[in-house]
Amino acid sequence: MSYTAPIKDMLFAMKELAGLDDVAALPGFEDATAETAQAVLEESAKLCGEVLAPLNVEGDRNPSSWRDGVVTATPGFKDAFRQFAEGGWQGLQHPADYDGQGLPKLIATPCIEMLNASNLSFALCPLLTDGAIEAILTAGSEEQKQRYVPKLISGEWTGTMNLTEPQAGSDLALVRTRAEPQGDGTYKISGTKIFITWGEHDMADNIVHLVLARTPDAPEGVKGISLFIVPKFMINDDGTLGARNDVHCVSIEHKLGIKASPTAVLQFGDHGGAIGYLVGEANRGLEYMFIMMNAARFAVGMQGIGVADCAYQKAAAYAKERVQSRPVDGSAKQSVTIIHHPDVRRMLASMRAMTEGARALAYVAAAHCDIAHNHADAAVRAEHQAIYEYLVPVVKGWSTEMSIDVASLGVQVHGGMGFIEETGAAQFYRDARILTIYEGTTAIQANDLIGRKTLRDGGAVAKTLIAGVAQTLDALAAHEGTAFASMRARLADGHRSLAAVVDFVLANAKQDPNAVFAGGVPYLKLAGIVLCGWQMARAMLASAANEAGDPSFCGAKIATARFYAEHVLPQAAALEASIVSARGGEGVFALTEDQF
Repeated sequence: MSYTAPIKDMLFAMKELAGLDDVAALPGFEDATAETAQAVLEESAKLCGEVLAPLNVEGDRNPSSWRDGVVTATPGFKDAFRQFAEGGWQGLQHPADYDGQGLPKLIATPCIEMLNASNLSFALCPLLTDGAIEAILTAGSEEQKQRYVPKLISGEWTGTMNLTEPQAGSDLALVRTRAEPQGDGTYKISGTKIFITWGEHDMADNIVHLVLARTPDAPEGVKGISLFIVPKFMINDDGTLGARNDVHCVSIEHKLGIKASPTAVLQFGDHGGAIGYLVGEANRGLEYMFIMMNAARFAVGMQGIGVADCAYQKAAAYAKERVQSRPVDGSAKQSVTIIHHPDVRRMLASMRAMTEGARALAYVAAAHCDIAHNHADAAVRAEHQAIYEYLVPVVKGWSTEMSIDVASLGVQVHGGMGFIEETGAAQFYRDARILTIYEGTTAIQANDLIGRKTLRDGGAVAKTLIAGVAQTLDALAAHEGTAFASMRARLADGHRSLAAVVDFVLANAKQDPNAVFAGGVPYLKLAGIVLCGWQMARAMLASAANEAGDPSFCGAKIATARFYAEHVLPQAAALEASIVSARGGEGVFALTEDQF
């Protein structure tokens, strides 16, 4: 598989839309200049294009394997992980105090996109390790931070997130894994965890499992869950590895996609009890795990964008090579490459426009996160944190839903050959299919968007973003030409639709929750379409300002944004109608249970 990172578009989104210069002006980010960003992205592109992408098909055809409790990664993955770790990529956005590089999330985000585009199965291992680092840094003791974080950052160890159990999927109130205090500050952990990504492998010396479990006196429900560190190998006082802990992989799953990423069933405590260490305070585990989960949800959104971009690149290359049929406009008497045909052009433009829009929104969200963590003013930090938190379920939910559509279009562009595994188009489709499910399904993201992100603050953040769209509409009015007029008209429609749905959610959540939550996923998709369209409009304005310096690139940005306006943004009105006009809950519940 070949993959070329779209560095130019990434840097454009970082500079013109996400405000890289503003992020570099924050305390602690003084070295995060445009020059630094370009150098980091170029090095990341080399690793991803030359080392990881060539292993992607191999991972699909020769997945990780399990035998007698031992999981062996796809051939080539272990060496690739060594190169990844030695390059310092795991520590890119983590603190220098623990041997990370301390760069902004805005610079790390395109590198994460590249990682996922080049090899999604491989990228899942660093993704979970990032989450473990975040959780320990936030809730762990100083001793735990010093013991675990530098080793996780160096890539000597990797991390996992252990939530799900056979009887407890998304409903974590049902978690049964036990944690018995031993009187010496340790706990013995016993229970079964399923769907543990990279829960066992041979790429690193140790695996640090973060595990949700209940102590004997814990209250029922989610309020009684605590978080524990359970290392695969115990760690001696001098930092060296000791005996094997009582946590074992009893099987790995056989999956539709991401086959090289071992999804483990882990058994804790079958041989005397796995030794675990409490993170933070007892019964606050779910709160701490949400730190991991939020980091992971944003990263999964980047997985969607990465897979979509790679699927687009492959489809565009194929369309430029595949000769089939004469053009419908009679411009040639012989058969031409399929990129000349209107519907193929429409599909490719759809793939490109949706990917670029999602990328822009995610990078903007990353910049909000950086400001929320590093700005000197507490009020400014709080404002940007709220915006970032609103955008996370949109980035996760919309980008992953979009990735399935884009990967499916990629198969369609290839025609019958897309259904043949040897072409590689089908792998993107299969790999993308999990993205809307793990780290919380699209419905869970939508519930979060409604409950925590819209109702809790009375729609304040949503209305702040809607006001931002209005400002961009005013800026569009100052530009002449069909492309700008088209964007202004369609974005204005989307702006009205998003505002109407936010008002509907606020007005009906208490009196008709079924109607509001039945429209949850349409609301999330509507927010994704309109907010990505907003970024595409901003990209148009920035491209118009810079067109003289780079007419080809800027012209393509304007043309892509126009396509988005005319072919993607009109979906907003239909989504609004399904939520508001039709009162979607009534239709959802019109059929009785027996009629299904």
